[in-house]
Amino acid sequence: MTAKTFSRKDYLTKNLGDYPDETDVLGRTYTKVDDLRYGTNPHQTAALYKPANTRAPLGDMAVLKTGKSGLSQTNLEDISYTLNICKYFDQPCCACMKHVNPSGVAVAMKNEAVKDVYIRARDCDPRAAFGSVVGFNIEVDEATAAEIMSTFVECVVAPSVTDDALRVFNDYENFKRNRHIRVLRCGDISALPRFVGDDVTAYRTVKVLADGSLVVADPILTALRSVADLKPATASSKALGNVRSEIQATPAQLEDLLTGWYININVRSNGVVLVKNGVSLAVGTGEQDRVGAVEQAVWKYRNKYTGTETIDGAVMASDGFFPFYDAVDIAAKAGVTAIISPAGSLKDADVIQHANSIGVALIHAPERIFSHH
Repeated sequence: MTAKTFSRKDYLTKNLGDYPDETDVLGRTYTKVDDLRYGTNPHQTAALYKPANTRAPLGDMAVLKTGKSGLSQTNLEDISYTLNICKYFDQPCCACMKHVNPSGVAVAMKNEAVKDVYIRARDCDPRAAFGSVVGFNIEVDEATAAEIMSTFVECVVAPSVTDDALRVFNDYENFKRNRHIRVLRCGDISALPRFVGDDVTAYRTVKVLADGSLVVADPILTALRSVADLKPATASSKALGNVRSEIQATPAQLEDLLTGWYININVRSNGVVLVKNGVSLAVGTGEQDRVGAVEQAVWKYRNKYTGTETIDGAVMASDGFFPFYDAVDIAAKAGVTAIISPAGSLKDADVIQHANSIGVALIHAPERIFSHH
């Protein structure tokens, strides 16, 4: 039998007709924005839809510069997650997203230039940032564009891009490697829900199971609106009685703990984020055990981080509780001195007592933020 040659073009042409111009999902009408370059993989078809008669920050993005064959589902998912991080910050923020996980995030310190914010985010893990989607919550200027073009980036998304920056993005002569970079202008990401209590009716997530069944759920939000909401961990047990975290985090560490928490909302669980002075030092993600996530983050800092921050005095955000204090020990031995995590372990009191004994401040968040995407 002669093998039939697979033609991606023919496959896509045949199957894109399956995506109508308008569709209803759970009583809401969605209009088709465009057919996509492909889905998650090149042999999968996909199309982008947005809620009808609504201005959508992502669904109505303006394409300022397109690349070869437009956007894929993978591009759009990374764009969505990078903006879902940037939405939490009033100061300039940059998030580099790769395979639906942040490779690095930075928040501006004082009057830091946007270019330097990008460099700090990229240098958390420059190897992973190669070919990433880079998102901002602030205008991209010429200097930042030139820095982005110095390496390979798939997409850049921001609320605005200056004309000088756009000329740099189109400078194929000097930046041949990045000739297919895609540049997009998003809508107002401050309209996206952030905190528990925000209206999520229009933002519920839909997960399709293997048999076509749907799980509809609220998006992951947090009750932590500011550092004033960060409270020392407390717990009790028969053996120890009432136990409270006695180590004080510094004001700078409290800011970093909140930053790490906001980043971790968009990290695949089990997830931990190491942060210092407004920049991620490493992201541990996708591990089946929490100790492994911490070990991964420490290894990545030691082997992949190329920025200027040391890990001594850094903070760590964990998206789930610590069943035992072993993960806290690993972080502390690496240099972490303040940690935020949710409560919920039967050993919470033991973990707090041990953190006190080794000089680690422990904050309990009011919710778990697992992301199974």
